[in-house]
Formats: sequence, structure tokens, C-alpha cells
Amino acid sequence: MDVFQKCFDFKDAELVRGLGLYPYFRVIGSGQDPVVTMNGSSVIMLGSNNYLGLTNHPEVKAAAAVALAAYGTGTAGSRFLNGTLDIHVELEERLAAFMQREAALTFSTGFQVNLGVISSLIDRKDTVVLDNLDHACILDGARLSFGRILKYQHNDMASLEERLRSIDGGRGALIVVDGVFSMEGDLADLPRIVELAERHHARVMVDDAHGVGVMGEHGRGTAEHFGLEHDVDLVMGTFSKSLAAVGGFVAGSRPVIDWIKHHARSLIFSAAPPPASVASVIKAVEIIEREPERRAKLWENTRYMKRELESLGFDTGASASPVIPLLVGEDMTAFRMTVRLQEEGVFVNPVITPAVPPDRAMIRTSYMATHTRDHLDRALAAIAKVGRELGVIR
Repeated sequence: MDVFQKCFDFKDAELVRGLGLYPYFRVIGSGQDPVVTMNGSSVIMLGSNNYLGLTNHPEVKAAAAVALAAYGTGTAGSRFLNGTLDIHVELEERLAAFMQREAALTFSTGFQVNLGVISSLIDRKDTVVLDNLDHACILDGARLSFGRILKYQHNDMASLEERLRSIDGGRGALIVVDGVFSMEGDLADLPRIVELAERHHARVMVDDAHGVGVMGEHGRGTAEHFGLEHDVDLVMGTFSKSLAAVGGFVAGSRPVIDWIKHHARSLIFSAAPPPASVASVIKAVEIIEREPERRAKLWENTRYMKRELESLGFDTGASASPVIPLLVGEDMTAFRMTVRLQEEGVFVNPVITPAVPPDRAMIRTSYMATHTRDHLDRALAAIAKVGRELGVIR
């Protein structure tokens, strides 16, 4: 059997392209602003994770330009050897202070954080416990470890407790969970998770890619939102959402971060984050700290859209974040709605099986602090029109 045969046999994408409904790899000709340019047309962006609207902030871009001039375009090596710049250290110190943790460690992507952290901490005598809707990088990090992997039903605390009870008392256990689930927009039941972890002597790691900058009074994420910062052992964050760049970090106690620093293969064997990205994040953290009104505006927009979408008749699930899904049923309905909304001037993302159960396809919408009420009302009009046209709402 030719190893490429599976590639030659793959027809799904070709089929959807032939129907004119292919919704992936769409080309955007401008920055991730509330309105983007696509094929020469203006489109309201409801598919970005630029929650605080900082990717095009003039101070963030200026900081990147200064770093580019001072350090060049890249590091030409890994953090472990020749790639650690003084601004990497500055960023880690700023992140540790912002997150109120002893130490932080940066990686080149958020995906690499979970690959490196989980695989370095979990060995043959350990167990990692995952929510079955955890992000793919959490699952892949667990698969790269040599430990036992257990999954519990999404946000089902009885299921989690059952898994924890099945762990031999001599084995270490780490619960890894998304703080904000990236497709559904709901929150982990962190209070109960922490309670069960303490009872069963497990550690807790929260992937707060969609929580940092968004959740909590100061934007420190889901643990701050629930008042549980001292009960969560590790927090993972990414730079590609609220922090306006690319890369990621993990924050926690100094000994644990030092272990990860010397054992995470995705850190040791990858080039360090580029200077412009590092400087962008330093400036983004500064802006988040001094401008809490950005987060307030984001939540004002989020509450408005959830209320209006539900009043139109859409099922938005258990969303409690700026990620608001619209349940539409069949996969092809999600494709059709995505394409039709773009024709009506609104960018959204489809979520289909196997990411969701059969007949539970969704349209994922997400919001920014920089959306105006006019942007949102125009988007609502288009969503209502297409939703009725496709029979999703009446």
C-alpha cells in the first residue's frame, strides 16, 4: 500500500469545493480588525480571537518595529542554547507579575506550550485527566507523554470523579482543562474541578488561551474569574488571542517552571519567539493593565450579542464568554450559512463533526472590544436574514 494512497482517496474537501461551500483557508487582505477586506469587499469580522482589538494597536506595532530594528527578524536558535534575548526574560518577568505567579516560560506557539508542558510532566507512573472537549494540543501533549490518559464527559463532574477514583493511589495525576472552551464558549466548572483535585490529590492545569485578557477583574483568566488563582497549579496562555502576537506561555511555581524549562522538547528543540512578537506582547500586557475599559467594552458587546441572538431564536448553548456559537444542525447547513454570511458581508467560522456530535454543527462567532454597535447591528441583520433563509430560525 502506498503511504500516499489515503491522500489520493481523500475527496471530502473536493466535494465541498465543487458545491461552492468550502469555508476554510479564506484569504483576508487586511489586519484582524472589526472590518476586514476580502476579495476587495469589506466584511464584518465575527471570526477572530482578537478579543481586545490590540493586533493593530499603534503602540503594539511601534513596539514591534523597535524590536525589529534592534534585534532583527529572528533569534537563529532555541531558548535553550543561543536564542534567549534579554526581552524574552523581560517578557517572562512581566507575565509572571501579571499572572501573580512565581515564574513564567514562553514558547514559540501556544500549541507548543501544551505539547511541551504535559509531555514533560507526565511519565509512565502518572495519569493525565482530560475533558473530552479539551483543545487538540492538550490531547496531543498527553499522547506524547508516557503516562495513562483518562477522559471525562464534558464538564460532567460525576464523570471526572469516577476517573479520579480509578487512579491508583501511588500514581501522580494532573487534570488539564480549557478554562474557556474555544468552540462552545462555555467555562470549565473550575470550582468543582479544584475541589475534586484536592480530594484526590491531583494537580490542576488550566489552558486559558481564550481566558487571559478576557476573564477576571484584571484579565488574569478563568481562575481569577472564579477566585481560584491559588488553587490552580499551572496556567497556560497564548499570545495569538488577546495578546496580539504569536507564541504562548505557562505560569506557575518556580520549581515546576524550571523543570519544564529543562525537559520540554517543544521548547528545547524549537527556535525562540521572534523579537517583534515578544515586544508586541510586552506592550499588550501594559495596555491590558492600564486600560480595563477595553475588557469592559468587550463584555458589553458580548452581552448585547448573546441577548440579541437569542431573541432572534438562535440556540447559543452554554456560552459564557465572547465566543458565542449558533447551533444550526447539519454540517452542510453550517457550510451554507458560513458562505451565505460572507456574501452578506459577515465572516464566521463553521464547526462540524467530529468536533461536535452529528447534527450538532455550529456557527462560531466571537467578538472584539473594538466592534461598534453599528458593526454588531449590521451583523445581526445579516445573521437573521440567512438564519431564516436556511430554516435555522423562523
